[in-house]
Amino acid sequence: MPDLDQPERSDITVGQLLLAEYQTVKDEQKTRIGFRDNLLYVTLTVVAAVIAAAAQAKQPAMLLALPPVCVVLGWTYLVNDEKISAIGAYVRGDLGPRLARLAGDERAFGWEIAHRSDARRRSRKAIQCAVDLLAFCVVPLAGLGVYWAAGNVSPGLLALSVAEALTVAGLGVQVVSYARPVTAP
Repeated sequence: MPDLDQPERSDITVGQLLLAEYQTVKDEQKTRIGFRDNLLYVTLTVVAAVIAAAAQAKQPAMLLALPPVCVVLGWTYLVNDEKISAIGAYVRGDLGPRLARLAGDERAFGWEIAHRSDARRRSRKAIQCAVDLLAFCVVPLAGLGVYWAAGNVSPGLLALSVAEALTVAGLGVQVVSYARPVTAP
């Protein structure tokens, strides 16, 4: 009869555990990438719907819906993008090197490093930052500008729109801050 106080010897190795962890974090990364990328499409759809509704109803005040929607979707996009990058950094800086040591190799998961070292990476990151700013910040600020320019602005809605503009500007600062190239391996 087995002794319940003594753990059974497991057939699972450290390498198998690390590979299982790798698969789990890569699955999470893949899911987050799909979700993040769809947020841009959702944002474009919502923006188009709000603009169309405001134009059709001839109610510029409806454009005040753009900033909260774009901020929520933009922040969600940003958080998922950060987690995607964090997973990559973890695989490159921690998990990969541990597996490489176990395997007696110089490095593991070469693609995790190779795809980050091409000559156009900086320009892609800058363009992506511009796209993110356009989708999540410039569009709602333009909507506020149209609302302000339309006249007939009530004091309450003016105060709300200024608060929205400040919130969108805060998101813009975060978008730029998170877009800075990371020098991690």
